[in-house]
Amino acid sequence: MNDYDSFQNPFSTRYASKRMLHLFSPQKKFSTWRRLWIALARAQKQLGLPITSEQISQMEAYRDDIDFDAAEKLETELRHDVMAHIHSYGIQCPLAMPIIHLGATSCYVTDNTDIIIMKEGLELLCGKLAALMSRLSAFSLKYKSLPTLGFTHFQPAQLTTVGKRASLWVYDFLLDFQECENRIGCLQLRGVKGTTGTQASFLALFDGDHEKVRQLESMIASEMGFTSCVPVSGQTYSRKIDYFVISALSGIAQSAGKFATDMRLLSHLKELEEPFEGKQIGSSAMPYKRNPMRCERICGLARYVLADALNPAMTAYNQWLERTLDDSSNRRISIAEAFLATDAILNLCINIASGIKVNEKVIEKHIIEELPFIGTENILMDAVRRGGNRQELHERIRQHSIAAGAAVKEQGLQNDLISRISGDPAFGLTQNEIIKTLSPEKYTGRAAEQVEEFYRDHVKPLLDSFPELPDVETELRV
Repeated sequence: MNDYDSFQNPFSTRYASKRMLHLFSPQKKFSTWRRLWIALARAQKQLGLPITSEQISQMEAYRDDIDFDAAEKLETELRHDVMAHIHSYGIQCPLAMPIIHLGATSCYVTDNTDIIIMKEGLELLCGKLAALMSRLSAFSLKYKSLPTLGFTHFQPAQLTTVGKRASLWVYDFLLDFQECENRIGCLQLRGVKGTTGTQASFLALFDGDHEKVRQLESMIASEMGFTSCVPVSGQTYSRKIDYFVISALSGIAQSAGKFATDMRLLSHLKELEEPFEGKQIGSSAMPYKRNPMRCERICGLARYVLADALNPAMTAYNQWLERTLDDSSNRRISIAEAFLATDAILNLCINIASGIKVNEKVIEKHIIEELPFIGTENILMDAVRRGGNRQELHERIRQHSIAAGAAVKEQGLQNDLISRISGDPAFGLTQNEIIKTLSPEKYTGRAAEQVEEFYRDHVKPLLDSFPELPDVETELRV
């Protein structure tokens, strides 16, 4: 049987980056288990247990040299993944075999490793969020003054600018960045809590010395890069922590889905387009098609993350008493895939943000079609300043607007509202005078200034905290 005779996970073959795939790889997982066993042994030695430097050195020598075949064979016999890896590690480190995992329960390595990997995953996503905000902000600033139709209910509304609309996308991702940073800051190691969270086994090892048990936990947390451990736990740390973390990923998926959906709508209007490569095929049947496939992929993956965020919520409420094992099979899938999918989503977003095409003439055409309606309030004010009756003129504009709208919708004609108003002697305005009133730049308010202020006060300080933005994979494999 070759690789194509069995299921292949699309996250591995199509979507996620190599760095995120490595975080959830067996190599990363089990080498972290070994780092935790080494940290436990080192701290226990320093606190007076009979563990030798030679035992620890042997453990360190084989920290990353994992015999996966041996571990797999042992697991088929023992039906216990942690014990299989303890024994396979012990075969490599015979001097250390007697003290590996001393006093610990399986969750010492499994739960602590999950926290470590989630923290590193969040840090990787924060770097990608920063890279994405940098690219979208450059786009936003470039087009901060370019007028475009605003839409509410996907119906033409007052004008905004292309850059101002993009700043809304940036702000969503900024909120996600802040939430991920907050999650990273709140994460605590599970620590050494024992089988039901009472630390009874460690208290026995240290002959009832509570202070040494506290020191043991603090020393391990420090070695693993954490400032503290959870204050209390059952056998596992509270599964609400998983919920909080995956909810942050759901937030990224929500923002990305909004960005991609907006791009799809604007692509339909032919105003903005995602990158389209020279030999890219939009449809096998319709050669002219330019489907927004990147944005569509974002939306599909975003739905997956939103649905996946339900898993930790259900696991948290169903974690019986000090623990139950039905969380394990769910978590090993749901947590990893939430990170892999979010990683893929951000890769796509960065790819798109690096090459959005703006069709300015199409945008201008749409403004011209709708601006006479949008500018009627200013036309009304000009006519009143010339002595007209505001209420009477308001009614006449309403009637002219209905007639012009009917001509556009029912007969497919051009919007002739300006000529209707200029031909109505009640207004006393020539067509040229009305056209001057309808300069699009007069209808974008503080859009350009808002873009500049938002970037200066909120985005730039965040980006400046990254001396160098991370090198991000943006090329799509398929």
